[in-house]
Amino acid sequence: MQIAMIGLGKMGANMCRRLADGGHDVIGFDIGEESRKNLEKYSIKTASTMEEMVAYLKPPRAVWVMVPAGAPTDDTIDKLFDLLSDGDIVIDGGNSNYKTAFTYNTKLAKKNIGFVDAGTSGGVWGFDNGYCLMVGGSKDAVAKVESVFTTLAPEGGYAHVGPCGAGHFVKMVHNGIEYGLMQAYAEGFELMDAADEFNLDLHQIASIWRYGSVVRSWLLELAEIALREESHFEAIEGHVVDSGEGRWTVEEAIERGVPLEVITLSLYRRFSSQRDGETAFSNKLLAALRNQFGGHAVETLQHDRK
Repeated sequence: MQIAMIGLGKMGANMCRRLADGGHDVIGFDIGEESRKNLEKYSIKTASTMEEMVAYLKPPRAVWVMVPAGAPTDDTIDKLFDLLSDGDIVIDGGNSNYKTAFTYNTKLAKKNIGFVDAGTSGGVWGFDNGYCLMVGGSKDAVAKVESVFTTLAPEGGYAHVGPCGAGHFVKMVHNGIEYGLMQAYAEGFELMDAADEFNLDLHQIASIWRYGSVVRSWLLELAEIALREESHFEAIEGHVVDSGEGRWTVEEAIERGVPLEVITLSLYRRFSSQRDGETAFSNKLLAALRNQFGGHAVETLQHDRK
């Protein structure tokens, strides 16, 4: 099917490539000329304006929004409301707060434009491995664009999890769990790093734990990569950003009276890491893991830093 992708960053561009490889007719749009040119290298069409993008599509049109949550997504949805018409579908695949899905859905419904919220996980590895997709929306709206989801996801990695808002809600909790898992790995490796009497090879341990161990996971595989000698792990600063979903998960737990001790503490640890001078091993590993799965930038220690 035809689909437009707005936002050609780390994930959006790779999603365009995976869709095109899967036989879809894709057009990409980004305000950055360099991002458009990078996608064009793969013989995928791009548009320099949203108007041009919409004009290329044949009704009923489908547009995937893959831009940062908040104002960028708000502005994009507002613009699409003006450009799209009856029967078209908008998919929000960014890390939006699930409550915004209700607002977007209500607004777009005034012109009978469908809305789908697609929680998307896979990071910079999604092109090769596929993207886990947690999709919310009406059955009719989801059915119209389901072939896009099945192309992007690996086998078994896509589900229509519920009505409008459910997709982003599930993705929010997913990221909250991610905080806790990452923190547990980081603390365990920090303890082993402190056991000087054994002179443990942490990369070796991360490597063997990938096979047969009950703690094996994709995050552990990424820890093994981060701890390789050539990764320059020691130069990473332990400054760990929290991108919003962890906070929302904790806030939601407070509102619903659900105890989330591990996730809450892992969020607070990230706050602690953001203070100047934080160089704890566990925080360095957290920063390295975020870089591995999401391509998030890491800060490096300065040579003259004490």
